[in-house]
Amino acid sequence: MSKPILKNREQFKFFLDIQTRWADNDIYGHVNNVTYYSYFDTAANSLLIQKTGFDIHHSDVIGLVVDSACSFLQELSFPETIEVGVAIGKIGNSSLRYELAIFKQGQQQAAAQGHFVHVFVDRINRKSTTIPKQMRDVLTAYLLTD
Repeated sequence: MSKPILKNREQFKFFLDIQTRWADNDIYGHVNNVTYYSYFDTAANSLLIQKTGFDIHHSDVIGLVVDSACSFLQELSFPETIEVGVAIGKIGNSSLRYELAIFKQGQQQAAAQGHFVHVFVDRINRKSTTIPKQMRDVLTAYLLTD
């Protein structure tokens, strides 16, 4: 298995600070791997809510996660505040790929990194639908830089 190309802070324009919780640590004394996905989910949805005005309760469309991955590069633990960087890797017709990285405070290299893919569907019938133009226009500013 090849090592991932490490992401750094400069590649991201949106950051969300998250305080790790006591319950995030597992028996081995570090944040359990499944919790990283929770951090990714929280940060990606925060970008949508804060920057595009996405209404998770009433929007006609919703984003369903269809793919995700994470590479664990450095342990996290409670208590610490982490910074989750979010960038848009690709905007498709009905899908959005987020590139995400978790940084320890003050560090330039990611402690963990991965991706997350939303497919947007009609809230009621769950059929794939086009990403709303207003959302697409705003998210273009967050496209990943190399």
